[in-house]
Amino acid sequence: MKFVIKKDDLYNGIKIVENATSTRALQPVLLNILIETVGTNAIRLVATDLDLTIITEVDAQVEAEGKITLPSKTLNEIVSKLGNKLITFEKQADSSIVNITCQNSKFDIIGISANEFPPEVYNVELKEDESFEIEVKPLTKAAKKAGFAAAGYETSNLLSGIVCDITGQTLEIASTDGNRLARVREAVKNSDEKARQLIIPSRTMNEFNKISSYMEEDSIKIYAQKTKIVFQSAKTTMISRLLDGQFPKYNQLIPSESPKTAVINVSDLTSALERVAIMVNDKTSNVKMEFSENNLKLMADTPDSGKSEEELTIDYSGDDLVIAFNYKYVLEALKNMESDEVKIGLNTSLSATVFRPNSEDDFVCLIMPLQIR
Repeated sequence: MKFVIKKDDLYNGIKIVENATSTRALQPVLLNILIETVGTNAIRLVATDLDLTIITEVDAQVEAEGKITLPSKTLNEIVSKLGNKLITFEKQADSSIVNITCQNSKFDIIGISANEFPPEVYNVELKEDESFEIEVKPLTKAAKKAGFAAAGYETSNLLSGIVCDITGQTLEIASTDGNRLARVREAVKNSDEKARQLIIPSRTMNEFNKISSYMEEDSIKIYAQKTKIVFQSAKTTMISRLLDGQFPKYNQLIPSESPKTAVINVSDLTSALERVAIMVNDKTSNVKMEFSENNLKLMADTPDSGKSEEELTIDYSGDDLVIAFNYKYVLEALKNMESDEVKIGLNTSLSATVFRPNSEDDFVCLIMPLQIR
């Protein structure tokens, strides 16, 4: 195997696939990126941890065909530090050693035979009747805005996934970890009218958001199989398992109206929360919010460190109310709003509280309060 490639092309290709490599060395080859030649003008990079697989093709001048797997971390470090010149890769005959040269720099890397790389993870049969096309920008925007509330642990638990409901020209994405819920709706151009619900691991959607910046197309093709989902653009394919089960009926949890409503400037509330949170108890991240007529007092305290408070002028005319939240949940909701003001729907100090942008944006975040001690 021998090929010559531009530094930037190879570096971008590595950045696209590298996060799919395994973090646990159950199979050493899963720590590697598969590199194989494709005809005379391209190479293919493949990485997988068996749950997620990413494949991308990169332009290259191929002089001899072949394939090998090389350690992802080492390969990334080498390529990132080389000059912006042509790089030559040459695999020695009957060996797993690859020579990498760029001007006066030379590296010999020991790889693992490509025969040990599991072919079933990227040789997936795709059927056109399982596919549809959808716009990239609304999909990535909705996944970013509503995906932050998913449970953070890596299990098959449905709450570690993001639910995507696609009905006609409307995309609805939601996530919840049991303490908070985020949901957003976006208008999309969808190639068919079939209603679909897909529960996609949050990690998969996060990776798709990252690699979408390298895509030139306005829309991508998605293959929705029984246990797998495949995102396919002209040069990059991402294959992931789907989560199986009944996602909570989250829309039933979101109240259409609230007895009390406060409207607050997002920037002012964000800045005040960040300042007050300096004195929070790290175990609870508890910040109290005291609502009174046109006023909000934020309070935090830690027995060993002291306390903090700050007041804001707001639009509020309901009964006085004291409620406490994990301030990190509130900040994440605010930072995912594209609005100058947030509308907070309140009920009691123990009732789920609704955070919405005070605009036409169809985004909502429901946060469970903490018990006030």
